[in-house]
Amino acid sequence: MPSTIKLWDFSGGIHPAENKQISTRRPIQAAGIPGQLVLPLQQHIGEPAEPVVAIGDVVLKGQKIADVSHGMGVPLHAPTSGVIESIGDYPVPHPSGMTDQCIVLKPDGKDEWCERFPISDYRTLERDQVLGIIHSAGISGMGGAGFPTDIKLKPPRDRKVDTLILNGAECEPYITADDMTMRERADKVVAGLKIMAWILRPERCVIGIEDNKPEAAATLREAIHGTQIEIAIIPTKYPSGGEKQLIQILTGMEVPSGGIPADIGVMCQNVGTAVAVSDAVFEGSPLINRVVTVSGEAAESPGNFDVLLGTPIAYLLEQAGLQHDLVSRLVLGGPMMGYTLNTTAVPVIKTSNCIIAATASELPAPPPEQACIRCGQCAEVCPMELLPQQLFWHSKATEFEKAEHLNLFDCIECGACSYVCPSSIPLVQYYRYAKGEIRVQRAEQLKADRARERFEARQQRLEREQQEKELRRKERAKAAAQAQALKKAEAEQATANGEAVDERAAKSALVEQALARKKASSEASSAKVTAPPEPEPEQETPDLDVLEKQFSQALSKLETMQAMLGDAKAQQADNVDKLERAVAKNHDRVKRAEEALADARKTLAAQTEPQSIK
Repeated sequence: MPSTIKLWDFSGGIHPAENKQISTRRPIQAAGIPGQLVLPLQQHIGEPAEPVVAIGDVVLKGQKIADVSHGMGVPLHAPTSGVIESIGDYPVPHPSGMTDQCIVLKPDGKDEWCERFPISDYRTLERDQVLGIIHSAGISGMGGAGFPTDIKLKPPRDRKVDTLILNGAECEPYITADDMTMRERADKVVAGLKIMAWILRPERCVIGIEDNKPEAAATLREAIHGTQIEIAIIPTKYPSGGEKQLIQILTGMEVPSGGIPADIGVMCQNVGTAVAVSDAVFEGSPLINRVVTVSGEAAESPGNFDVLLGTPIAYLLEQAGLQHDLVSRLVLGGPMMGYTLNTTAVPVIKTSNCIIAATASELPAPPPEQACIRCGQCAEVCPMELLPQQLFWHSKATEFEKAEHLNLFDCIECGACSYVCPSSIPLVQYYRYAKGEIRVQRAEQLKADRARERFEARQQRLEREQQEKELRRKERAKAAAQAQALKKAEAEQATANGEAVDERAAKSALVEQALARKKASSEASSAKVTAPPEPEPEQETPDLDVLEKQFSQALSKLETMQAMLGDAKAQQADNVDKLERAVAKNHDRVKRAEEALADARKTLAAQTEPQSIK
């Protein structure tokens, strides 16, 4: 029955050969338990999980083996019971063939579950509790890049979701995992959709299905009977299954450049994600398996398999009867957006949906790249209404800023431009390269900005400390100046009272008296008639100049000590006694010096006095 829902169209798009009938001839098969499961710690957008188990640990099916302590991410669980064999770098699904941290589990064959906590009526819980269950189950988007589902189901408060869309379009050739899931597990699809609708409270829930899946549409109509969920049958055109394209088809609205569907009140979830949400709530089962399509003419028994996460691609191809003599290329994903596998040792992860074992005639090697002839076909088929030709030029010339200015990041990498290019230019590869370089530059710029912020913060701290130090120095200088001013004022006051003048006058009088006595002695000696003295025993003649110098030094030191005593009395009472003792000591020194000087004078006078003539 044709859909009565109003539909819109998006610009561009292509109609490649579907080749979906290859893998829909038989029901979903259980792939079984391989001899080893390799579980990458990063299987989605966000932060990688961190192991919570050690080598040699025995784990049960569904037990948490890795978790995310910070940032955006979800935990990882054991797909079956067994022993943790190793934790290290192994090949992971990536276009570059890179390795990454993985947990290797050796199954014990018992497939024994850990304790589970199913919820019969989720409506008795709070929304955050249900979101917590979804997070704890390790569910991330299973139809795209793998965005954590619990975060996606909790949009900002200012972005009310009015329309919830379940994406069952599955537009890419060969892939039929969602198609068979809707056919055989429609009840779980609808149950998961209801849980997500209860969390978001949208005004409208709609399931979008391409018109080349009549069996899935019929099954879902029976499953939604009695509900307000809508089934929208959309025309088959690639890439109608793209999130932004499906939203435009079903609502007529366009997601703004650089924005997300929640910006226009819409949210899109995958069919497989809905099944995982249903299993997590009603069965208490985490995300440990998924449906994967194995197709291609080199597979003797192609079909869809229920596969444990971590299952090596080589094991899964064996289940599909891979004919090694016929296979030419192995593609992970669809022929439009997937990439060629360099090794079959990589495992199935949460976002793996298809493996194509293609013969040489089925997917021939692309011809050599030729020069662009500016035909414009790439721009005509671009569903995002970009300018692929200009993006190619800028990407190839490493003019990334110009490419970004032309909305490079709006490209969904659908491959439609490469598909129609008569020059066989792998346009999407250039776009991916440019995006990767821009992300690296952004990360380096962010790192540099943070380093600059830390440097500026340090400089500000040092300047602040210097200012505080200078302020303390000025305060000390001010205090010292005040103390000096106080000392000067006290000295001036003492001078005004006549104390210091009298003391210094007395000292000056003593010096003048000593000098006067010396002068009188010299004059008296020169006035007398002298006779040659009789020889007397030699005795040491005192040095009057040295003694006078010592006396002057002692007197000067006494004056200094007395001045210090005055200062000490004004500033610090604790030093008064010490200075008084020093002054007394110097008094004694002056007295001894004065006595020595007097003795010296007597001796000198006796030596110079003329002898009487007999």
